[in-house]
Amino acid sequence: MASAEVVPGTSIPDPDLFLRPAVEVAPLLLGALLSRTSAEGTTTLRITEVEAYLGVGADPGSHSFRGQTPANSVMFGEPLHLYTYFTYGMHTCANIVCSPAGIASGVLIRAGEIVDGLDLARERRGHAIPLRDLARGPARLTRALGIPLSDGGASLLASPYGLRMPDHPSRFETSARTGLGGLGGTPAYPWRFFIPSDPTVSPYKRHPKLAPFTPTA
Repeated sequence: MASAEVVPGTSIPDPDLFLRPAVEVAPLLLGALLSRTSAEGTTTLRITEVEAYLGVGADPGSHSFRGQTPANSVMFGEPLHLYTYFTYGMHTCANIVCSPAGIASGVLIRAGEIVDGLDLARERRGHAIPLRDLARGPARLTRALGIPLSDGGASLLASPYGLRMPDHPSRFETSARTGLGGLGGTPAYPWRFFIPSDPTVSPYKRHPKLAPFTPTA
């Protein structure tokens, strides 16, 4: 699915939308279609779960909280580009950059449903894995779509990527962000957005060092 391809019920992204902060953009991405094309073929994901992250001094859970570094510089760049990073030294996570250049803001793509290129996604993840689990979690998602760390900085409006926004916003619920320690992982930052009852949404996980609380706002 190229970004210009017509898909019923979806539209080409409005770049002005992505000038808004990630907390405003994040729920609008639910139901969006994200695709990546490689020599192996094309895989397309319907986004069902995301998390928003803000910038310097505004979000203690964000990579950019303490300022710009070489590692997070893409997050301070142009919107509608991909910010990638390694987690646990082995898994790639992917974020959509939001806000004007110079203001760090991004949406972590946490989970979704593979709607095209299913055989290719299964080759990457394993044929025995249930359909709902192929992209259920940010590291599983990048593997299913074939997103490498080196794609950091890539435009989501140009090959090998395609992004289509839903014509009608999805119903959603919010919660604290999953797996984060410190203040950024508490209900003070209810910036995890997900489609309720969708089987591809990943289970909420509280950081072990946080005191128990009800995650859903």
